[in-house]
Amino acid sequence: RAKRETHGEEPRSTPSQPIQGEYGMSIGKMLVTALTVLSLSAPALAAQEIVINGSTTVLPVMQKAGEAFMASHPGVPLSISGGGSGNGIKALIEKQCAVAMSSRDIKDKEKAAAEKNGVNPVRTAIAVDAIVPVVNTANKVSALTTQQLRDIYTGKLTNWMDLGGVDAKIVVISRDTSSGTFECWEELVMNKERVSPAALMQASNGAVVQAVSNNKNAIGYVGLGYLAPSIKGLHIGKVAASAETALSKEWPLSRELYVFTNGEPSGASGALIKYILDPAKGQKAVKEVGFVPLAKK
Repeated sequence: RAKRETHGEEPRSTPSQPIQGEYGMSIGKMLVTALTVLSLSAPALAAQEIVINGSTTVLPVMQKAGEAFMASHPGVPLSISGGGSGNGIKALIEKQCAVAMSSRDIKDKEKAAAEKNGVNPVRTAIAVDAIVPVVNTANKVSALTTQQLRDIYTGKLTNWMDLGGVDAKIVVISRDTSSGTFECWEELVMNKERVSPAALMQASNGAVVQAVSNNKNAIGYVGLGYLAPSIKGLHIGKVAASAETALSKEWPLSRELYVFTNGEPSGASGALIKYILDPAKGQKAVKEVGFVPLAKK
C-alpha cells in the first residue's frame, strides 16, 4: 500500500478487511483485473492490423477488395502500400508485412533467404492478368508480334516506320527491375535478352500510362486493369488482350497474380484472403478494377 502523508506522524497499523466492491470483489482485485484486461486487449487490437506491401499491379485489387473487407470487419484495419513485387516479398521475408502482393512467383534465392529467417512463404493466386503492350492513341500501329516487341526492347528496332508507323524514333518505356511485371516481361517476351539501357524505367503501372499518354512515339506495357482511354492496347498478332483470352492462355502474356503469407493464411490475414477469393465479394472486386477473376472450379 502507498504510504499516507502524515507530516511526521507514523500511520497507525490497524488491521482491517479489504474494501469490497458491489459484487464482493475487493477494490484491489478489481483494479488488477481491469489493468490486466487493458494490457491484454490493447496489443491484441493493434495486432489485428494487416500490413500489406508489394506489387503495384495487384494494388488496385487489394485496395478495392480491402475497402469492402474493412467495412465488414471494422476491427481489422489494413495498411496497404505498393513498391513492387520484389519489395513486397522482401518485406515478408524480413517480417515487415503480413501479406506480400506479387505479380510473379517467388524466386529460389528468395525462398532460401526466407528459410534462413524462419519464414515460410505460401503462395495464393487471387486473380489472372494479361500484360498488354500499349502505345499513344495517336499511333496508327495496332498490332505487333512477340518478336517485334523483343526487337523494340533490345534496341534492334528503333523507328516506327519499320513497323508501319510514322518516321519517328521509338521511345521505349519499361518497368523497373523491382517490378514483377518487368520480370514477367523478361520471361515472356525477352527470351533471355536484356532490355536496352536506353529504355526509360518507371516505378509503377500508373507511371507507364502517364509516360505513354504524354508521348506520341512511346511504347510501354501494363497490366490489363490499367488500360485506359488515354492509351491504346496493341494486339499481339491477331489476338486482343481480354478476360477470355487471358483465362484461355490464348493471350501469350497472361499470368496469375498472387499474395504470399508466412505459412498458410490464418487469423486476420486468412480472413482477408478468404474474402478476396469469395466469388461474390473479392472476385467481384477483381473484375471491377479490370482484372480477371479466377476460373471457377
